Order: sequence, then structure tokens, then C-alpha cells
Amino acid sequence: MTSDAVRRVQSGSPWEESFGFARAVAAGDRVSVGGTTSFKGTVLYGEGDPYEQTRVAFGNALEALKEFGLGIESVIRTRMYLSHVRDVDEAGRAHKELFDSVRPATTLLVVEGFVDPRILVEVELEAFRGA
Repeated sequence: MTSDAVRRVQSGSPWEESFGFARAVAAGDRVSVGGTTSFKGTVLYGEGDPYEQTRVAFGNALEALKEFGLGIESVIRTRMYLSHVRDVDEAGRAHKELFDSVRPATTLLVVEGFVDPRILVEVELEAFRGA
């Protein structure tokens, strides 16, 4: 695969610059969207609400897909990282509302925490842009 076959999209997150990563990377017929939270700029949406954080975080990740001309129908895998097992049902409810018609392969993990203690949910997704 040539280097011009790989395209990267930035979201403007301050961590992208300081850590050296892209929000999304397309390589061949796959697009991967890295860990995404419910931050928009410096504002955390859904503070204390795992349902809303899941919904907004996936919305942010889907915005990155739009940069490649893709929508929710192209999503083939999602991952949800939660800081509390108590939030599984609410995160799952938000996921179902967004992806029920698409049915991607999905992984849900409970982790020790995130870089900002107000973050309850971080998500990732992968999409297929082939024929």
C-alpha cells in the first residue's frame, strides 16, 4: 500500500497534537476512528450521564467518518470503554438506538478510568468503504 493510500483526519483535540495521533485513519477500504469521548472543544457533553456521553461520543466519531464520505451504514465494528460497570445498560441503550439497524461487531469493556475523571465513556469504531 502506498503512502498516498493512507489518509488521516484531525478533529482538533488538544491530545492529537501533544500525543501525535489522528482522530481517524483510512487505509485501503478500512477507516479506523480512535478513542473518542463526548468532548466538543473544551466542553464535556453529558457530564454524569453515561447514555448522553455514549450518544455524543459516537456522534463525534461518526463526524470523523463523514470526512471520508461515509455514514453509519458503513460501520462494521464498535468498541465502548466504560469507567463503571453500573453504566453498561445506559451505554448499551445509546448504542442500540444508533446502531440497531447496522449491527456492527461490538466490544464493551470496563476500565479503571480516563484522563479526565468526568469521562464515563470512550468509544472507537471501524468502517468499511469498499464496494
